[in-house]
Amino acid sequence: MTEESTTRSCSCHCGAVQFTGRLPATLTGMRCNCSICAAKGAIMVGLPLDALEVTAEKDQLGCYEFNTRTAKHYFCKTCGIHCFHQRRDDPGQFAINATCIHGVDIYNDFADLPVNDGINHARDSGVRRMAGWLHYEPAA
Repeated sequence: MTEESTTRSCSCHCGAVQFTGRLPATLTGMRCNCSICAAKGAIMVGLPLDALEVTAEKDQLGCYEFNTRTAKHYFCKTCGIHCFHQRRDDPGQFAINATCIHGVDIYNDFADLPVNDGINHARDSGVRRMAGWLHYEPAA
């Protein structure tokens, strides 16, 4: 049985780039330790390519590619926020920056996060591994 999905509004920090994502009610996030993901520090939520639609300011989206050029990292040209990317390990999916999803509280909604081992990427090593876990605990 699959969980029902709902269309969620999303945008970059300044609101220039707006998009929607058809996402499950309970979001599953992850981080990655590859060079670009570590630099972004974003929590990513995956979805199929056809479940994401840019609804405003497509011309404000920049795209960054590197190394194998399989992953396409889309960001707002105005505020610089990473909005989403087409995944290298599954080019049939996008991964949305969770902070761009309206109504998400990244600290309370994602207190425990798996970290994918992107340094030893499955496309290079043939093995999909976890690098570890990140845990958020509010100060008393």
